Amino acid sequence: MKKGIHPDNYRPVVFKDMSNGDMFLSRSTVSTKETIEFEGETYPLVKLEISSSSHPFYTGKSKLVDSAGRVDKFMSRYKNHKK
Repeated sequence: MKKGIHPDNYRPVVFKDMSNGDMFLSRSTVSTKETIEFEGETYPLVKLEISSSSHPFYTGKSKLVDSAGRVDKFMSRYKNHKK
């Protein structure tokens, strides 16, 4: 890696997926006040809502979100229609 091209605060950081608890270590300049012990060392912690370990595109598991019964309404209306 070239010297002098990264900012001074470019350091190892632990990213934690809050939806499934998975953690991974990477390098980043993100600022955070929280720390966590990971693999015997203490690192800054960044909490993520979703990552590649929980995103449906990467896991192959899709979630059907039904808001106010709209999916049921659609299915009941169009269940008898076939190609």
